[in-house]
Amino acid sequence: MVDLTGKRVIVVGTGISGIGSAGLLEANGAIPVIYEGNTAVKESDVRGKLKAGSKAEIVIGAFTEEILENIALAVLSPGVPTDADFVLKMKEKQIPVWGEIELGYNYAKGKVLAITGTNGKTTTTSLVGQIMQEYFESVYIVGNIGNPYTQAAPLMTEETVSVAEISSFQLETIEYFHPQVSAILNVTPDHLDRHHTMENYVAAKEAITLNQTKDDFCVLNYENEYTRDFGARCPAQVVFFSSARKLENGLYLDGEEIFFAKNGEVTKLLNVKTDMNLVGICNIENVMAAIGISMHAGVPMENILATIKRFVAVEHRIEYVATKKGVMYYNDSKATNTDAAIQGIKAMDKPTILIGGGYDKGSEYDDWIQSFDNKVKLLVLIGQTREKIAECARKHGFEQIVFAESFEEALDICVKEAVAGDAVLLSPACASWGMFPNYEVRGKMFKEYVNKLGE
Repeated sequence: MVDLTGKRVIVVGTGISGIGSAGLLEANGAIPVIYEGNTAVKESDVRGKLKAGSKAEIVIGAFTEEILENIALAVLSPGVPTDADFVLKMKEKQIPVWGEIELGYNYAKGKVLAITGTNGKTTTTSLVGQIMQEYFESVYIVGNIGNPYTQAAPLMTEETVSVAEISSFQLETIEYFHPQVSAILNVTPDHLDRHHTMENYVAAKEAITLNQTKDDFCVLNYENEYTRDFGARCPAQVVFFSSARKLENGLYLDGEEIFFAKNGEVTKLLNVKTDMNLVGICNIENVMAAIGISMHAGVPMENILATIKRFVAVEHRIEYVATKKGVMYYNDSKATNTDAAIQGIKAMDKPTILIGGGYDKGSEYDDWIQSFDNKVKLLVLIGQTREKIAECARKHGFEQIVFAESFEEALDICVKEAVAGDAVLLSPACASWGMFPNYEVRGKMFKEYVNKLGE
């Protein structure tokens, strides 16, 4: 543990992550200096989020050199780019730059299971979390899933198991973070507006294993080119899973059954149709990853499988909402990139009206359009990317496109055009920003609209 007692630590950001970091630092004797660049934020509002009697300093507005005087460490919220000018200034002055995950880890105790990947992180983390909670007494599910690591860290003991969902943004700022079991579920182009190159994005994901050794385990997807290649240079013991072929060692799908093979012994584990409540190949991969993580965290296989059989879908991820007038409605608002949205299409087994579009993260849409595979009968487009997506769709010969000016208009179009036996799928392949604060609000609005429809 790095001892920060009596040290001044700058905390960038006043959201849940920043406030959690400041609180943890102060509880351990450090002096937090909270910086917020947005001048619309009032000092009294920030002070109101802190514990009563907090001695944290608060700086709002322009970032000046004076702020960095006698600073021992900087802690960034995940939304702060590591190449922002003021962050580069800190690095020039050789001030270590951490994120909330690294700070939480510094004060945490017990075993850590860490999960990253472009898609499937939340479902896999939730499932692993439930498996752990049903077997161990002290379990915390933390990280990108919405529960700050910094808030849970003071409650942990040596017996605690932490299940951490870690984003690429959070992995950019780790130094000592060391999970006993890690997982990289997949890597496909995403967040290139932040990472700039695919190489940078891949490197961020691989950093989850930075401090692992051959005493640790890393669960990897054999069917993803990046993770398969990484297996050869991964510092931990690799556990592969595959949805497309039999593996000599690892977890794999064969027909409707998931198997585990090791040293010539093959064990049948479960049937994906009768033993799971989740749908789609993406979720079968998530389940295999969860099995790989959990068995190497010391949970007996019978306990793992019993939990999987009870587990239901995470909200906003290929989530069945309702059937109205014979039309099935699915909320996949969490599909904020093309690869996630492709999994949504793959999970559909009926003619589908698809709602797509949103904020432009610099993505290309060719693979998504090509995955429609005659399932999509109508594409209803919204948001900043609608022209770009429409142009891409027409390039690939898909012409059944309608533009909507608002989210509500898009939903009205879907209801009007859908007939009994169809599915309506919200799976936008884009972030929600510009129209919504986040994908959760987008998904909730979809569900509210659908649930108000008459039978």
